[in-house]
Amino acid sequence: MGGLRVYRELLQNRPLTRLLVGEFISGIGDWLYIVAIFVVIYRDSGNAALVGAFGGIRLLPYVFLSVPAGILADKFDRRMVLLISDIFRGLLMVAMAVLVETGGSVIVIAALAILAACGSTFFYPAMGAYVPALAKDERQIGPANSAVASIQNVSFILGPAVGGLVLALGNVTAAFVINAATFVVIAVVLWTLPPSHAKRGAEAPAEGDGESRAEAHAGGEGLEGEAGSADATVAAADRPVAVPRASTRKFMGVALLPAGGLLVVQLIGGFLGGGYQVITVILAIDVLGSGEEANGYLNAAIGLGGLLGAMLAGGLVLRRHLGMPMIVGAVVTGVGTIALGAATNLPFALLTIGIGSAGAMVLDVVSTTIFQYLVPDAFRGRAFGILMMLGTLTAAVGAFILPTALVEVGVFATLAAAGVAGIVFTVLGTFMIGAAAQRALTPYEATIERIITLPLFTGVPRARMQTAMRAVTERPVAAGEPVVRQGEPADKFYVITKGSFAVSQTDEATGETRHLRTIGPDEVFGELGLLNEAPRSATITAESDGVVLAMDGHDFLALVGAEGPLRGRLQTLYAGARTVTR
Repeated sequence: MGGLRVYRELLQNRPLTRLLVGEFISGIGDWLYIVAIFVVIYRDSGNAALVGAFGGIRLLPYVFLSVPAGILADKFDRRMVLLISDIFRGLLMVAMAVLVETGGSVIVIAALAILAACGSTFFYPAMGAYVPALAKDERQIGPANSAVASIQNVSFILGPAVGGLVLALGNVTAAFVINAATFVVIAVVLWTLPPSHAKRGAEAPAEGDGESRAEAHAGGEGLEGEAGSADATVAAADRPVAVPRASTRKFMGVALLPAGGLLVVQLIGGFLGGGYQVITVILAIDVLGSGEEANGYLNAAIGLGGLLGAMLAGGLVLRRHLGMPMIVGAVVTGVGTIALGAATNLPFALLTIGIGSAGAMVLDVVSTTIFQYLVPDAFRGRAFGILMMLGTLTAAVGAFILPTALVEVGVFATLAAAGVAGIVFTVLGTFMIGAAAQRALTPYEATIERIITLPLFTGVPRARMQTAMRAVTERPVAAGEPVVRQGEPADKFYVITKGSFAVSQTDEATGETRHLRTIGPDEVFGELGLLNEAPRSATITAESDGVVLAMDGHDFLALVGAEGPLRGRLQTLYAGARTVTR
C-alpha cells in the first residue's frame, strides 16, 4: 500500500511527469539518430577506421566537458541549461539533415555530431541535479530514478527499431529530422517547468547532509518513544528527518568515506557496462557461432533486461536503507556475468546477459539515488559531472580490457573474474557508504514513526503497528470543521498529528451542548464507538487548522484484537473525563 501511494503521488507530480514523458520521446529520437549517424559515416566514407575513430572521439566531450558542465548546472538555472542544450542539439540535427540530403562532406557531418555530443555533455549533469528538485520529497527520488531508467531502456529498445524501419524505407535524412522534432518537444516541456537554482550557503547542507539535518531535527520529535508537542509536530511537517551519521571529513559538503564507497560502486558498474557493450559481437560470432545477427539479439536482451531491472529497482528504492538493494543488484549482475561466461548456445546467452543487465540496472538506479541523497543540492551538478567523467573513462577501460581478455585469457575465466569483482567491489563500497545509504524520513514517515512509539501503543509488536499504519490516510482539517458528529455511525479511528480539537456533547433531553475537553497532537479519538459498536456520542470539531490520520474501522479492530493491553488502555483512556464514549 505504501509503495502504491508513492507511485500515485509520483504520477500526480505534474512537472516531473511531464519531464519524464518528454525524455521518453527525446530518448527514442536519440537512439534513432545514433543508428543513422554511424550508417551515414560508413556509407559515405566506406572507411571502417573512420567509423571506429568517430565512435571513440564522440566520447571525449564526456571526459573533458563533464566537470565544466556540472559547474554550469550549479551556477545557473538547471532548467535553462537543459533547454539551451536541447535547442543547440536540435539545430545541429537540422544542419546535419540538410548536409545528408544535399550530399555534404562526411567530415563536416561527423564534426557536427561531435558538437552534438558536447551538447549532451551539458545536459546530463543538469538533468541529474534537476530531477531531485522536482521530487515532492526524498521518497520520490528513487522512484523517479527508476522511471528515468525504465524510459531510457524502452527508448534503447524502440529507438534502434524505429531507426531500422526508417533506414529500410531508404530515407536517412528523416532520422535527423525526427530527432530534431523530439528536441522541440522536450524544449516545449522544459519551458513549462519550474526553474531550479542550486541552493546556496546555509540551505545546502540541509538538503543532503544527514548529520546536519538530524541535529536540526533533534529536540521534540519523540523518535525514542516520547509523545511530541504541538510545536514539534509542526516542525516535523516542515522538514525531512535523517538518522545521525558518523562525522567525517567532507569535500563539497559530502562526507568523503561514503562518497568514496559510492565511487567504487559506480566505477565497477561503469567498467562492466562498457565491457558489455563491446563483447556482444565477439560472443555472437566467435564464441556462440550464431552469426552477426546474434549481436543484435544480445543487445536486445541487454535492453530488455535493463527494463526489467529498472522496474525491479522501482520497488527496491522504496526502502529507506538502500545498502541491501545495492548488494542484491551486484549479486544478480555478478551471477549473470559468470553464467554468461559458461554459455554455449544463444538462448542461454540471451537469458544470462539479460539477467546481468537487470542487476546492473538495479545497481545503477540504487547508487544514483544514494548519490542524490548524499550530495547537497548546491554541488549536485558538479558531482554529477565528475561522476560522468569518471564513468566514461572506466567504461572505456572496460570496453578495451574485457574483449581483449576474452581472447587472451578465455571467456569463462574473464567473465567469472569480472562477475566476482563486481560483487566484491560493490560489497566493499556498500560497507564504506554505511548509514549514508539510508534515506531521510519524510515528514509523513516521521509522523508515522512517532505515532508507532507513543506510550498508548506500548506492547504492540512493531511489525503489527507498521502494517496497521500503512493503511492510514492523512486528512487535513480546516478550523471549524467537524471530524465526527454525535449520533453518526462509528467507522474510523483517528490520531491527531497537528492542531487542537474540541470535544462537545449535546444532551438529547434538553438540547444543551457542553464543551467537554480539548485534545491535541498525538491524542486519539473514535476508538470507543468502534470497540463498543455504538454510534458517536460526541462531536469532535477542529479549533484550528490541523491534520489527522484516519484508519478504517476494520483495520483498527484488526490492530486491537479481541483482547490485550491495547484494547484495555483504549477502553479506559478517557475514564476520568465527563463522557464515556465517542
